[in-house]
Amino acid sequence: MTLDPPTVVRQTTVLTPDGPFTILEQGGVVLASGWTSELAELTGQIHPTLRPTDPPREVAPAELGPIAAAVDAYYDGDITAIDSVRVQQVSGPFRSHAWDMLRTVEPGRPVTYAQYASLAGNAGAVRAAAGACAKNAAALFVPCHRVIRTDGSLGGFRWGLAVKTSLLAREASHSAAVLAR
Repeated sequence: MTLDPPTVVRQTTVLTPDGPFTILEQGGVVLASGWTSELAELTGQIHPTLRPTDPPREVAPAELGPIAAAVDAYYDGDITAIDSVRVQQVSGPFRSHAWDMLRTVEPGRPVTYAQYASLAGNAGAVRAAAGACAKNAAALFVPCHRVIRTDGSLGGFRWGLAVKTSLLAREASHSAAVLAR
């Protein structure tokens, strides 16, 4: 395995039950991720100050070590495996804080957009909270799929409602199994 300097952005795609999951990583930190094999769908989500100027170097999942392993572990039932993966996103104060707070939402316990706005420190900022979900470049690791509408319906999800439904069901099933023990 060749080690890249930390400024090189690497990409890999992990095959999951929900489809190909591509990760863009730099220096052990996720810049973008999502259920696609199309690089352009991810690079456009990276803030311009972090966006790579050179094409990412494609590597095998094993070369991303703990990041790809966390995705595999998540799909193998360890739904908290993604919690320790480092991510980097840039935005204004509210959105940056909202992304941090989203990582505290427990698997199997989705919150509404209103609850998410409150967690992010501004209960009246429901649209801004929804915007933080929409602009989240690090899907799965910053679990925007855990936010639903107040009426219990799913709302939106960049990677499709089928993927969101699958993720929520996987996490609910795991949470129910843990509670049953």
